[in-house]
Formats: sequence, C-alpha cells, structure tokens
Amino acid sequence: MFEKSLEELQELGAHITTAEIKQQPDLWEETYRIYADNKAAIETFLAEANAMAEGRTQVIFTGAGTSDYVGDTAAPYLRSAGDTDTYVFSPIATTDIVSAPRDFLRPEDPTILVSFARSGNSPESLAAVEVARKYVKNIKFLNITCAPEGKLAVESADDPDALTLLIPGANDKGFAMTGSYSCMTLLSTLIFDTASDEDKLAWVKQIAEMGREVVSREDEIASYLAGDFNRVTYLGSGSYVGLAQESQLKILELAHGLVATSWDSSMGYRHGPKSFVDDKTLVFVFVNNDPYTRQYDLDILNEINGDKIAQKTIAVQQDCGPVFEGESFTFKGAPALPEAYLALPFIMVAQTISLLNSVRVGNTPDTPSPTGTVNRVVKGVTIHPFEV
Repeated sequence: MFEKSLEELQELGAHITTAEIKQQPDLWEETYRIYADNKAAIETFLAEANAMAEGRTQVIFTGAGTSDYVGDTAAPYLRSAGDTDTYVFSPIATTDIVSAPRDFLRPEDPTILVSFARSGNSPESLAAVEVARKYVKNIKFLNITCAPEGKLAVESADDPDALTLLIPGANDKGFAMTGSYSCMTLLSTLIFDTASDEDKLAWVKQIAEMGREVVSREDEIASYLAGDFNRVTYLGSGSYVGLAQESQLKILELAHGLVATSWDSSMGYRHGPKSFVDDKTLVFVFVNNDPYTRQYDLDILNEINGDKIAQKTIAVQQDCGPVFEGESFTFKGAPALPEAYLALPFIMVAQTISLLNSVRVGNTPDTPSPTGTVNRVVKGVTIHPFEV
C-alpha cells in the first residue's frame, strides 16, 4: 500500500488512510517541537493547577473511542514514570463522565481534566468539560486536540482555567484515527514524563526511525494476512492493554465488522476470553520491554503457540531481552524504549494490518461504513441536563 501510486490508492478508497499512517514519524518529530515550543506555558499551567491541592492532584485523561484509548495507553506508564508525588493518573472516558459523573468524579479532588479530541466537535468532549466544571470544586482543563477550528479549542480560547495544545498536522481526514491517536499519546506522555528533555528527544528520534522501518517492512506485515482467517485478537500488558484495545478497534472499524476482534491483557486472556481463539484466528501480542512484565507476554505467546489453536501467533517486540522465537515483527539494533514511546511504532504495525485487512475483505479504508451509520464525528447523541 505504501508503494502504490495515488491513482491506485484512490481506486481502492485508501489514499487518505494510507498517507496518514505513513506520515506519523514526521508528525512525532513535529509533536516534540510543539511540546518544546509550549514548555513555558505548560509549566505555568501545571504550577497553577498544583496550587489547588494540598495533596496530590487528580489527572484525568478523557476522550471517547480512540481518544479514550490514548489515556489508557499513557496512564499506566506515567504511574511509574510521572511525578506520582504530585499527581494521580486516571483514564476515564468522556462517555462515563457525561453519563454517570457521580460514579467517576469526586467534587473534593483537585483535578486536571486532560481532554483528548481529534476534532473537538464530539458532543461528549464538550459535555465532559461542562459536567466536570459543574461538579468538581477545583479544576483546570488541559485540551490536547488536532483541530484549531474545533469547538473544544474555540470555546476554551478565553477560559482562564484552560490550556489548549494543538497538533494540527494530526487532524486525520480519514474515518479512522491514526496519527491523532499516536500524536496525542506522545504529547501527553512528554508533558507528564519526568525524564529529561534530552532523553525524550532521543526517544522521539528513535521511534520516528522505527516508524519508517514499519513502512519499509510492509511486505513482512502483509505475510501475516496470507491465510484464510476471520478473527483477530490483540493482547498486551501495562500500557499495551490500551494499545491492544485501540488495535482491535482499527480492525473492527476499517473492515466494518467483517472480521471479528477481541482484546485483553496477556494474563487476563486465560480467564475465559481465550475461548475466542480457533484455527481461523490471528493472535498478536505486544511484548513489553520491562523485564518482569515481559515474562508474562512471552508466557501467553508460548502457551497459545504451543496449544496450536490459532492460525498464527505473532509477537510484536523489540529485541532487547528474551524474545518470542516464533513468528514475530521484531525491531532490532536500537536501545530498549520505555513502553509509552515504543507503543507508537507498535501501533503503526497494527494500523498497517488493519489497512491491509480492510482491502483484503473488499472494504474501502477511507470510508469503511457503507451504511453511514458510523461516522467520523459521532452523531445522534443527546446530552441531558446535569444538576449538581
């Protein structure tokens, strides 16, 4: 797909999504520049937010769908790599905040609501801000969005309690979120990671090279899809549970449900969900670089592979410790990356799988919902009044 001409991709209905997957390494480097350019404003905003609390400040990562999985990917890493003396990191979907705020928010907790939004026009994105503003006594709003003209960015422009950071190059025009997911994950990680900016820049440069490697190894990824399969499952641990959920959603969205999907944690999969696997199932496992956690990812790979119940069992891994010796997409020859950064070249592998599979089943990746009942920006949502 990455080598096809524009005309060939247009005929397949795939030119937008293909380009948006391919451009991500460049966008990651641009995202670091956005972080660096806004560093002073970020530090001022966080200092003001921290002044609200005598103890720790709640940092709630929120969004819907893929934007929700941004927080699910970043938060587990930040619980060890972030300033946990100052912050408590919690991913909570906007759909949960809006529909049941008393179940997910505490009025007494000083809070930073980090809203992730590609367009900023989803009704839940706007309603979550207003519900949280009404319900939480001390709250600040950090908006990470890709659309300068979106309602979230526009309506927050004059809010003294809000900081909006824009990643306009990642405002995906295709149906599925690709660069918007990876760039919002990266920017939020850069903001709250306590590593030095020197290390962060080195990691961003490294993942950009790995992302370009994914593009160059498309034929290898395509070989995983050569068989007659109709199910795909993704597994992982830590940050890669959120990554697994996003990866299965990409299969589901781009193939319009024609291929069944599942996701879980590497350890959790044995507790019933493994029943999903049959001889027409591809099982992908994202292998964590933490030496302790890695053991559990390798255990499930070796178990499913040894059971011979799946059509293929495939590791997505970096060669920086014990590796799965079966079929794998392995990154070699680079220092071990922290999990939230390695998640980005990993998701490019999964996005490429979803793109190729969409074409395989005769769907059009740029407009995968033939009935129009599933939309790029969600429709049909009623926001009901909330009274404290």
